[in-house]
Amino acid sequence: MSTTRKNKNHSALKSANIVFLSLLYILCSYSFSLSAKNIQEIDWSKAANSSDISLSPEQINTIKDKKLTAALVWHGASPWINAVSRGAEDEFKKLGVRVIAQTDAQYDPAKQVADLENISALEPDLVLSLSIDGISTKLSYQKILAGGAKLVLLSNPIPGFQHNKDFAGIVTDDMFGMGEAAATLVAQASNDTGKIGIIFHDANYFITNNRDQAFRKALTRYSNIKVISEKGFVKEHETSNIAAAMLLQHPEIDTIYVSWDTAAEGVIETLRSIGRKDIKVVTHDLGVNNLLDMAMNGNLYGTISDRPYDIGKTMARIAAGAEIGIQAPEFTLVPFDSVTHENIASIWHKAFKAPLPKLLDLALKQ
Repeated sequence: MSTTRKNKNHSALKSANIVFLSLLYILCSYSFSLSAKNIQEIDWSKAANSSDISLSPEQINTIKDKKLTAALVWHGASPWINAVSRGAEDEFKKLGVRVIAQTDAQYDPAKQVADLENISALEPDLVLSLSIDGISTKLSYQKILAGGAKLVLLSNPIPGFQHNKDFAGIVTDDMFGMGEAAATLVAQASNDTGKIGIIFHDANYFITNNRDQAFRKALTRYSNIKVISEKGFVKEHETSNIAAAMLLQHPEIDTIYVSWDTAAEGVIETLRSIGRKDIKVVTHDLGVNNLLDMAMNGNLYGTISDRPYDIGKTMARIAAGAEIGIQAPEFTLVPFDSVTHENIASIWHKAFKAPLPKLLDLALKQ
């Protein structure tokens, strides 16, 4: 074959690959935009509160007689996820449900697909799970459902899944309430006259997108608070450099909002390194490192905490109820709490149903 012909074939193959990848990109973009559109169309007025989800003694006995099994298929591992699992396990124990497997996908969609395949072989009656990527994991969830399992999701909807057909319910944070509460903390931290920097999650993710949007909306109620700069991040480790660049350009900023706790760690490290003890940080979730900073009167002014133990307990209750024909609303919201220096210990106990970590306990006693 001549060199010219080889080059023509190579060019044709390259062009075909470009066309294929372009089409794949368009399809994926359409899928994600469709998912986002569906999220915006959710009627939150029909959501239940976790306190509304209950089982009567008769229903509990019926569930116990079934001798059900359950699997917990998680997206990762953390103290937060451990608390969700503990809430689910405690509730399942009361209901006579045996937990036969728990998996950690390490935030990798491919590993979660493999986990789901392994769980499918165990044929559990009930599955509690957070899907990292609903598009890539969808077929594996469908395989489990084909075996008769009842699925309850944590926070993230799966595109195309129908309530009471493919899943029994979704348990999630009160994302809008949390966003509003974060705005209230920012107003308190800045005495209602702050110059604010926002470091938001710049990716299509159900919880963080809704919390960030609710925060922005609530912040507009404070006419003397000015948003000076907004910058997005995709990976947590990016926030340190983002904060440094933001403050280099706008040193007048006095308060920074960050989408969640672990992402805020990099921001607080930057503030320490440049000696800006005057800047306050507000975020979401409970992490020991940042709570230690708060306990020692550092940069973290406050955070908004959900209740992971209650999330797990509610998920387990909905799943078991579905097995005996009890239909829960599509969404169930779990309460949240505003956390500042004064109530770290009490909110930790409420959220995790566990003792304070020793270092944090010591810091609060200083």
